[in-house]
Amino acid sequence: MTVRSKLINPVIAIVGVITFGTAGYVIIEKWGFFDSLYMTIITLTTVGYHEVHELTHPGRVFSMVLMLSGVGTMFYTFGVGAKVLLEGELRQVLGRKRLNKKIENLKNHYIICGFGRMGSIICGEMMQHNAPFVVIEGTPEVVASMDKDILVLQGDATQDSVLKQAGIDKARGLISVLSSDADNLYVVLSARGLNPRLRIVARASDEGAERKLLRAGADNVVSPYFIGGLRIAHTLLKPAVVDFIEFATRSGNIELQMEEVKVKGNSTIVDRSLDECGIRRDLGIIIVAIKRESGEMEFNPTSTSVIRQGDTLVAMGEKRQLKALEDLVGV
Repeated sequence: MTVRSKLINPVIAIVGVITFGTAGYVIIEKWGFFDSLYMTIITLTTVGYHEVHELTHPGRVFSMVLMLSGVGTMFYTFGVGAKVLLEGELRQVLGRKRLNKKIENLKNHYIICGFGRMGSIICGEMMQHNAPFVVIEGTPEVVASMDKDILVLQGDATQDSVLKQAGIDKARGLISVLSSDADNLYVVLSARGLNPRLRIVARASDEGAERKLLRAGADNVVSPYFIGGLRIAHTLLKPAVVDFIEFATRSGNIELQMEEVKVKGNSTIVDRSLDECGIRRDLGIIIVAIKRESGEMEFNPTSTSVIRQGDTLVAMGEKRQLKALEDLVGV
């Protein structure tokens, strides 16, 4: 039940009692409207001022009826109002405590700054992959409209205190997709200073902003306009390639997916070639590329390419096949 629905009946009761009292004095005592209203108000509020005019016997009887019925209604209304206010404040306090507790328990999570059109898509992907994340959004209306399953922190993402509250010291990565390049730059500078190990991805609208964001500490900068332009051009020039990439990277696709899998030290395939591991032969998975721990990328590796500890395999296959690969590399 909403606050409005809880208060509507008490408000109707008060208006009804005031109307009843005013009309009673007008009819019984023949007073004017204002005098009757004034007499009704001081009676209901138990102020104790003297009567506006001398009351007749019927008028006194009516006043007693008004006192017994009206004062009880006033107390009831004030009680309901106080209860609603206290319950609302209590819920807010408990809600903030639960939110802070959930954020405190987060570890190796992602922080998403901004819940606009891009932010909402990013959150959808995060939820699809069961990745832990918290959103920082500054607009109360946007926060109120968000899915209740999304962990959101209302505040200014450019402030160090808000980033700390989002658990930046324990976070794995941060994505800044605020509408302003200047705000994204502030977020990157603050985040890099608070957590030097953090992986940071930022949005940029202008080419100049992209260079500044990289200098400020962003690991990757994405320009939606640049990517969108390339996508539109490639859709016309290379439609089959675009369709294949979209098909392979679409979330929830069962037939084919492209994922990256990091090789752990306890894996049985460390220091073995792709042919010896049998990834293609036994699992039916295609290794598109191997990203070495040094950052070097080996595209279209051969069967003699050796897998090292710390490598990241960019693999393509069905979901069940990729799960088997994750088990093989020690995820």
